[in-house]
Amino acid sequence: MTTSVDLLKEKGRLLRTHSLRSTTAAGSGHPSSCLSAADLVSVMFFGEMRYDPGDPQNPENDRFILSKGHAAPLLYAAYAEAGIIKESQLITLRRLDSDLEGHPTPRVPWVEVATGSLGQGLSAAVGMALAARMNNLTYDTYVLLGDGECAEGAVWEAAAVASYYDVANLYAVVDVNGLGQSQHTMYRFDVENFAGKFRAFGWYAISVDGHNYSEIIGAFAKCRREAGSKPRVIIARTAKGKGVSFLENREGWHGKPVPKQDLDKALAELSEPYASDGFRPNPRPRPQREERPVNTDISITRKIGENVATREAYGDALVKLVGKNDQIVALDGDVKNSTYSEKLLKARPDRFFEMFIAEQNMVGVAAGMSARGMIPFVSTFAAFLTRAYDQIRMAGISRANVKFCGSHAGVSIGEDGPSQMGLEDLAIFRPVPGSVVFYPCDGVSTERLVAEAARTRGICYIRTTRPKTPVLYANDEQFPVGGCKILRRSEEDRATVIGAGITVHEALKAAEALASEGIRIRVIDAYSVKPIDRTTILACARETGAHLIVVEDHYEEGGLGDAVLNAVGNAAQVIKLAVREIPRSGPPEALLDTHGISSKHIIQAVKSL
Repeated sequence: MTTSVDLLKEKGRLLRTHSLRSTTAAGSGHPSSCLSAADLVSVMFFGEMRYDPGDPQNPENDRFILSKGHAAPLLYAAYAEAGIIKESQLITLRRLDSDLEGHPTPRVPWVEVATGSLGQGLSAAVGMALAARMNNLTYDTYVLLGDGECAEGAVWEAAAVASYYDVANLYAVVDVNGLGQSQHTMYRFDVENFAGKFRAFGWYAISVDGHNYSEIIGAFAKCRREAGSKPRVIIARTAKGKGVSFLENREGWHGKPVPKQDLDKALAELSEPYASDGFRPNPRPRPQREERPVNTDISITRKIGENVATREAYGDALVKLVGKNDQIVALDGDVKNSTYSEKLLKARPDRFFEMFIAEQNMVGVAAGMSARGMIPFVSTFAAFLTRAYDQIRMAGISRANVKFCGSHAGVSIGEDGPSQMGLEDLAIFRPVPGSVVFYPCDGVSTERLVAEAARTRGICYIRTTRPKTPVLYANDEQFPVGGCKILRRSEEDRATVIGAGITVHEALKAAEALASEGIRIRVIDAYSVKPIDRTTILACARETGAHLIVVEDHYEEGGLGDAVLNAVGNAAQVIKLAVREIPRSGPPEALLDTHGISSKHIIQAVKSL
């Protein structure tokens, strides 16, 4: 089914008028950025893409990502013209009671990843395109980028990995309107500069006049005909504010609606229709697929006292889970032999993606995969996840179902030194709305918590450690979200010591040493840092003189200590033992002691009470 050029032009005209009206009514927005891309979006939505407007969950719908998220009014206008939303909704743009927000979010069912933090859409598009391959689906993924956001390194991380994996079902369109927010863009209208870069990354690239419908249509046809296994990109020279003479290619209009008194003048320039509306969608048949629950019933066969690193147990759990769930996939940033995600690569190479040293893109790709029903586990050193915090933040806004594993956390990694020590990671993940944060201390709890993360919807973070630690728990022990474990308890306990991960073992050493002196303490394994088990911690505080000592291999701010403090408030005295300065290289045991989080310092804290 083909759409006539006149009908596409008419849709483009309507997209412009809707964008102008809605932003003027809102009193804010980015109409000039919408006008530059209206013709491109018209061809994609009404000439190229196949989708069922009444069925946003159809797995065979072509996907569209508006990477230049500030052009949200244009996206909503396209939804209205496609019959996805009512035209009357457009006037509610940016209102508190409206789902049509200033930048796209999944409050609109057709928006699968939130955009607006620029430079991230291409990564998500790569993830969606790869998900089609894994699920044996034929849909294509389209993404519209702005020229300004192409200054972001994440764009080129995505471009490189898309070529590496031959993501031929991916179409990128770059709107080169030459104007950014505060001045002209880096390369202005040099479309061949962009085309050359994409070609250097292994893409099939073609440049067009972004307002010439014949050229745009021809470029898509040429991409399908000649690109082979390469991802495809169309570089389109456009004019910001196209269609309205007093906006067109003028600086100073970014993020400014047309004033109400000038709206009729602007609309008058767009008042001449090209054709009557004859658009009909051309969806692919909806495949009959059975929705299967995530099976997390894994068996564990470890011995109490056996020494195993929690990072290694993470890899074991992945292999077991993927054996039961084709939705689970792992991504790693070239440290798979340290995070132990390589165990999955060896067992199921079809469910593992090496994303190389490009953490921002890795997280964006995972968000795109999760939008298409996959359950991605992203692993790297905890320290390196900080590079991708904006992508993690946006994954939270996207309500993405992504699981993160940060290994090599804390000073306990030893001689590699502070650049490799994740000491901020708990503080990074705890504020993400709806996130769950786990910190297991042994092999059994790690495997159980990886399974728990797989069946828990949303952002989950699992913190693993480098050194081997003894197994504390029986194989059938369960670790529900929001729980904790009391490992030592008596009626004579004088204080409660709360640890997680490596410091649980330090707390147990301290408990043994103190017991030999007749001093009893309670020891809690706070494996669920968020949500934290407030009920149990408060009960233990009441029973142990309202004294809580929290010990963690993390900087003092934002970690386990603050989670406990937030939970108990003024109901107990909280003493925080944490890393308070930039560490040095050294043996793990010496570093734990140097930074005040070893069993010796726990003993001192208890006695000081």
